Amino acid sequence: MKNLSAVTEFILLGIPHTEDLETMLFVVFLGCYVFTLMGNLLILLAIVSSTRLHTPMYFFLCQLSVCDIFFPSVSSPKMLFYLSGSSRAISYAGCVSQLFFYHFLGCTECFLYTVMAYDRFVAICYPLRYTVIMSHRVCAILAVGTSFFGCIQATFLTTLTFQLPYCGPNEVDYFFCDIPVMLKLACADTSALERVGFVSVGLMPLSCFLLILTSYSRIVCSILQIRSTEGRRRAFSTCSAHLTAILLFYMPVVLIYLRPTPSPWLDATVQILNNLVTPMLNPLIYSLRNKEVKSSLGKVLHHLGFLANQLYRENTS
Repeated sequence: MKNLSAVTEFILLGIPHTEDLETMLFVVFLGCYVFTLMGNLLILLAIVSSTRLHTPMYFFLCQLSVCDIFFPSVSSPKMLFYLSGSSRAISYAGCVSQLFFYHFLGCTECFLYTVMAYDRFVAICYPLRYTVIMSHRVCAILAVGTSFFGCIQATFLTTLTFQLPYCGPNEVDYFFCDIPVMLKLACADTSALERVGFVSVGLMPLSCFLLILTSYSRIVCSILQIRSTEGRRRAFSTCSAHLTAILLFYMPVVLIYLRPTPSPWLDATVQILNNLVTPMLNPLIYSLRNKEVKSSLGKVLHHLGFLANQLYRENTS
């Protein structure tokens, strides 16, 4: 990727219409960010520490938790940095990195939700063949595939954005570097690239969503054929957490990238929900409705509390 730009850094103007609210936003966003990191780390510890949870479903949930740790970390540290009163400047390379990793992790999650839907489809529609179909080798290939195709999509979008010359204004009217706001600063006609980007950003989530819809249509048909009420309840309960997470993930994508007339304030609000709130809620969604995860999480918290108590006694003795 050649840097044809005379601009060496950009200035992040932040969230539109939030002047004089920096201190309050800093406290709120810092709390959300810390809670996101802690929640997803606890989910990882709960799954890794319990042999009962070493199944394909929880393997993919571990990968989702890793994505949910890094995804808000793309934009949140810099946002918290300038909300605390520090510099709003970001280097050209930093801006490129933000845009790449944001779309890399976002696309990876998109593919991952599709894989998780397929996993539930196999578990409910073909329970006797589940362990054969979702073998360790298949799970590893699917996990690597989500990151690989996420990397390809992010590389394409980043190259598309930064092949343009940036030679004039350098004030980014947003809280991080994303495609729509960066195209506004380019010193060239971006209409063709906007259409290509719109198709690319829209086509990938739409394709994944249709595959998820297909999986869950088959799942619903299979669940309705279950005779016992308890069996149907357990099957629906297993899928409800995943469906909730999918809705929380896809709604911001549609609102931000697929609306014909963008609104900076609405985009920023929805983007914050996507960057901070959804990754923060995912551990709650997957743990509150899952007895196995709650049980393992309780053991992890008890063990951590015991270790903290031991360290406190050693330091005070």
